[in-house]
Amino acid sequence: MKEKFIADLQTNEDITSYFMVKSVALKVGSNRKTYLDIVLGDASGEINGKKWDVADEEVAGLEKIREGNIIKVRALVTEWNGMKQLKITRIRQTGAEDNLDINDYVKAAPEDPKEMYDFIYAKADGFADQDLKKLCTRVLADRKEKLMYYPAASKNHHAEMAGLLWHVKRMLMTAEKVSEVYTNLDKDLLMAGVVLHDIEKMNEIESNELGISPGYSFEGKMLGHLVLGVRELDKLCEEMGISREKAVMLEHMMISHHYEPEYGSPKKPLFPEAEMLHYLDMIDAKMYDMEEAVSKTQPGEFSDRVWTLDNRTIYRVSEEK
Repeated sequence: MKEKFIADLQTNEDITSYFMVKSVALKVGSNRKTYLDIVLGDASGEINGKKWDVADEEVAGLEKIREGNIIKVRALVTEWNGMKQLKITRIRQTGAEDNLDINDYVKAAPEDPKEMYDFIYAKADGFADQDLKKLCTRVLADRKEKLMYYPAASKNHHAEMAGLLWHVKRMLMTAEKVSEVYTNLDKDLLMAGVVLHDIEKMNEIESNELGISPGYSFEGKMLGHLVLGVRELDKLCEEMGISREKAVMLEHMMISHHYEPEYGSPKKPLFPEAEMLHYLDMIDAKMYDMEEAVSKTQPGEFSDRVWTLDNRTIYRVSEEK
C-alpha cells in the first residue's frame, strides 16, 4: 500500500515509503567517501535522493538496485537549491509480500494511449494534402507499438508513459485553433510538422515499456532527435516520391523547432508554419511544467524552483473556483 506520494512530501518530514527507481549511481564525493545518488518516482512525480557516507559493507547491496525496481526507503525530506530532496537513511528491496500496485509508481499521461494515438492518426488521415497524409500515417503506423508507452523526454516535460503521444495530441489541438486565427498558415503543413517534429525521440531516448528512461542512446547522444529526424525524413520522402521542396520544408521545420543553436537548432524558422511550430512546442512544454509545479503545491503557496522555467517558483492560487 502506498504510504506517501512525492507530491505530498513536506520539508523536514520523516518518511518511510515505497518509490520506483528512475536512475541510480554510486559516486565518490570531494571527501572521498562513497554516496548513493538516486532519483525516485511515483505516479505523482520525481525526487532526488542521497544516501551519504555509504559503508563498504553496504556497497554490494546498493549495487543491486536497478532502474525500475521498487524500493522502500526511510528518509528525511530536506531542501537544496530551492528543491526538495531526500536524505536517505535506510533502503531495502521489495518483494511479493509488499503487495504493491505498479500503477502507484508509474507516471503516465492522463489519457489512454490508444485513444490519443487514434486521435492523432485520424488528424493525419484527414489531411487534404495527399503527400503529407501518406507520410504521416506511414510514420505513425510504423511506430504504433512503441508510441503506446514512449515518453517525450528522459527528464523534464512529458517524461512519462505515453508522454510523446500526449505532447503531440495537445500540440495538434492548439495548431487547429491557431490556424483559425492565422488563416495564412497551411494547416496541413503545420499539423504534419507537429506529428513529425519529435518522432525520432524514440531513437534518441532509451525507454522500457513503463515509459521509464535511463537516458539516451548512442545515436541520441551523438546526433540528437533533430538530426536523426531529418535523416529519416529525407529517406522516407525520397522513397515515397514527395517533392524536394516539400521534403526540405518538413526537414527545416524539424531542425528549426528548437529555435536557438544552444538548444540544437542550426537554423531559425524561415517560413510561418515553421515559426508557429516552435511556439506550439514551447507552449505545451511550458504549460506542462507549470501544471506539474502547481499540482505539487498547496493552494496559496509557491512551488519548489523549476529549473526548466528559469528557476522560477510557481504560485498556486488559493481561491477556489
